[in-house]
Amino acid sequence: MTADWRSPLLLASLVAAIAYPLFWGSGLPQPGMIALKGLGVGLLAVLAATQARSRDGWLFAAVMGFGALGDVLLDIRFEAGVAAFAVGHIIAIVFYRRNRRVGAPFSRRAFAALIAIAGTILPFFLIDLDDPRLAGLVVYSLLLTAMAAAAWLSRFPRALTGVGALLFVFSDGLIAARMGPLADAAWAGYGIWATYYLGQLLIFLGVSRTLEGSHHSATAL
Repeated sequence: MTADWRSPLLLASLVAAIAYPLFWGSGLPQPGMIALKGLGVGLLAVLAATQARSRDGWLFAAVMGFGALGDVLLDIRFEAGVAAFAVGHIIAIVFYRRNRRVGAPFSRRAFAALIAIAGTILPFFLIDLDDPRLAGLVVYSLLLTAMAAAAWLSRFPRALTGVGALLFVFSDGLIAARMGPLADAAWAGYGIWATYYLGQLLIFLGVSRTLEGSHHSATAL
């Protein structure tokens, strides 16, 4: 895979991601809005798939693909979108564990543990305890933060993939907060989309550069 900014698919992904919130309230039919939303991460998934050269490459393409599927399904049936993201997180955990960094320092492992612990605790602060969605939110939150913890402990650069995974967590945290304290926050939608897409983009850049480097090293042997 390549993270070349001149890639037409990567540039098209950026254009779609920027255009999507600009069309909110424009009157564009819902199918068009859903398609535009899906193109952001969907094109990253296509780029990952077309240039995958190993099992890890295909696993990563599946991670991005389920992210794009989740983006689309959230606006059709919310629960189906959450399920697609959950499947993507499970695949991502497997992928990052296959690419874990050997001998990670204690500080990194401790931070990853804190991320995972947050997945257990935070849902109880974001929505009411008697909300019927709480149990599902806890399960999803555990998968989400386990994914982020695995990314943090992987061999992929923390400044890209690690930070990207944390932005993904923050974005989903804002979605949960809109079920409660941020229900009337007009800015929340923009914050959710911006941190989500940026997180996915950083994840893509970190993983693609590392896998590309590994491929070149193997080819040279």
